[in-house]
Amino acid sequence: MRFRPLRPEPAPTGTVLTPPAAPPARMRAQVLDAVGDTAVLRPAEVEVPAPALSEVLVRVVAAGVNQIDAKTRTGAGVSGQICHYPATLGYDFSGVVVKAPFEAYPFPPGTEVFGMSAFPRSPGSYAEYVVAPALSIARKPASLSHVEAAGVPLAALTAWGIVVETALAHEGQRILIHAGSGGVGHFAVQFAAYFGAHVIATGSARNAHWLRDLGAAVVVDHSTQRFEEVATEVDVVIDLVGNDSAQTGTRSLAVLRPGGLLIEVPRGTWPGFTEDAAAAGVRATGYTVIPDGGVLATIARLLDSGAVQVYIDRVFDLADAADAHAELERGHARGKVVLRVSDD
Repeated sequence: MRFRPLRPEPAPTGTVLTPPAAPPARMRAQVLDAVGDTAVLRPAEVEVPAPALSEVLVRVVAAGVNQIDAKTRTGAGVSGQICHYPATLGYDFSGVVVKAPFEAYPFPPGTEVFGMSAFPRSPGSYAEYVVAPALSIARKPASLSHVEAAGVPLAALTAWGIVVETALAHEGQRILIHAGSGGVGHFAVQFAAYFGAHVIATGSARNAHWLRDLGAAVVVDHSTQRFEEVATEVDVVIDLVGNDSAQTGTRSLAVLRPGGLLIEVPRGTWPGFTEDAAAAGVRATGYTVIPDGGVLATIARLLDSGAVQVYIDRVFDLADAADAHAELERGHARGKVVLRVSDD
């Protein structure tokens, strides 16, 4: 059953929004002309996209960098769905509405919002302006800067969909989260703990104390200990690593209770995982993020209340997007990597 959040909150009574400047005809962006290593990312001046029908035009202040961006750049991910080059990557953004689809739209021009673009169907958020579906954005959390907010949408919506809507996290449930200190992982740990689950997270020794602060009851240092020695009779495994050289996915089947659930998030690392899970007497599913602005508004309230936090590991300028991808691909980032696109 899909969680139905509250409707977007209107602007506070008496709020006077500053009308944004009209967008220019062209803008700075980071584009790629073909897939490849980080060197294919280059700065360019491109046309500002024009919103249509229910789309919103947003001036981007900051853009989140996600694993799917890096995978797409290399030729995996959603690279096969890119319609034309040069292409602008990026899903996450935080910024200011410049054009709204109609006068009574809840987020009129001047509203600070965050959300997800419709890449690869339209240009992404590694640019000064982005077009986004009206239902894929929410009001930016008041307590967060644009840089912090840009690190939230894709990772937090993925974690929410996995933990709340698929795993149905609840009190007493035992959930094992692989890569708990990553972008999706650090939100998954917090959501699972918030709903009362007993959380076991894998990570590095340097992140152990931090993961406990986020709500993990047990932290397994993947470099010195096998998670099978700690996690047993688990109700749900959230695998954010995949069936890598350490066979993380396959090994996870053995720690699940009969009928337990494996949620395998990385694509392509384990063909036939649902059949292998069934043979082991457990259930399995993949997961793909749903850009739901209503859920994002609920997450924003949790962030503003302090119940959940976003951790930004590194911030790069838009011109240094290649360096941001290199940092992400090193695999040691805690939380999120973000691009600073423009001033607030």
